[in-house]
Amino acid sequence: MKSVRRRILAIALAVAGVGAAAVSQTVAKAHRHMGGGQGLGLEPMVGFMTDYLDLTDAQQAQVNAIIASEKPNVLPLVQQVHQSQQQLRQLETSQTFDEGKVRAAASQQAQIMTELTVQKAKIHSEIFNILTPEQKSKATQFSQRREERFQKRMQQIEQAPPAQP
Repeated sequence: MKSVRRRILAIALAVAGVGAAAVSQTVAKAHRHMGGGQGLGLEPMVGFMTDYLDLTDAQQAQVNAIIASEKPNVLPLVQQVHQSQQQLRQLETSQTFDEGKVRAAASQQAQIMTELTVQKAKIHSEIFNILTPEQKSKATQFSQRREERFQKRMQQIEQAPPAQP
């Protein structure tokens, strides 16, 4: 379950193209950050872009405005994912395994994750569009290097011997 969730997030973040990993490494991390800043765990992304892409003050303000405007759309999805994860954990630890209930909960979670991925892609696109051509190039190169590291890790995982009990 965890590897599927991580793979979905990794692919979605790699595709976004703006150093997307800094947006939110996992939905759980975003949930933990709901109490501070913009409340979506996006503070690392803003910090990354400010430093790595050398955003101007005006660009930083635009990024913060984009995040603030999308918060009402993203926050409920993050909360729904958290609730869905709790439901799945309860099903995993019940005395009897009910595949139908697990499938229904997993399907519901997949739909929520789809919506969350779309919202994140929208945010990334809006932010990418405020970058200068040089910043876009730098962000794209960063994303490509991140994708290369991801592919290398996937190859290492595939080639690793099975764990011994």
